[in-house]
Amino acid sequence: MANKESVVLSQDISDGDDVGARLKAVRIMHDLSQRELAKRAGVTNATISLIEQGRVSPSVGSLKKVLDGIPLSLAEFFSLRFDDQSPVFFHADDMPVVGEGAIRSRLLGAAGDERDMSILHTVYPPGTDSGPQLYCRGGAQGGIIMAGQLEVMVGGEVALLGPGDGYYFSNNRPHRFRNPGDCDCVLVSAISAPFN
Repeated sequence: MANKESVVLSQDISDGDDVGARLKAVRIMHDLSQRELAKRAGVTNATISLIEQGRVSPSVGSLKKVLDGIPLSLAEFFSLRFDDQSPVFFHADDMPVVGEGAIRSRLLGAAGDERDMSILHTVYPPGTDSGPQLYCRGGAQGGIIMAGQLEVMVGGEVALLGPGDGYYFSNNRPHRFRNPGDCDCVLVSAISAPFN
């Protein structure tokens, strides 16, 4: 929702992170007016307004009733992060090249950042592969071929994938990648562990 309310959203939260500012932020995130949220929750419009202004401190039961109108649990409501200042958007030249050799991979975000997964944009030139050995590490990974062909070996299974095809598997299964084609293979992949 692009309105005047949403422009000040993050500022309101970071100024005090109180229940009222948090409720307003969550309501706007869900594209609800005060009137619509009040109707869904079975409370008056004034109740929502007073909570958001910080003029009323709702009981746990009252807040739960309001959040049921979204719907959102109390735990989810209080665990949402509005003050995280880490970058969200990255241009191509913000993505560092990782690895070495002929295969070129760019990592979304800065290397070494705390992350739950690594997202890579990788180019396999014709005839290149991930190496003679099969990899086996923790977590999971998946990817989609954007251009060219990629042969993917996972355990005893082998598939030749083309544009639009993808894969997903546990990294505990031995695996290897190879471009048998005569043009670059472009791949976007995610690994549920930091890339190293």
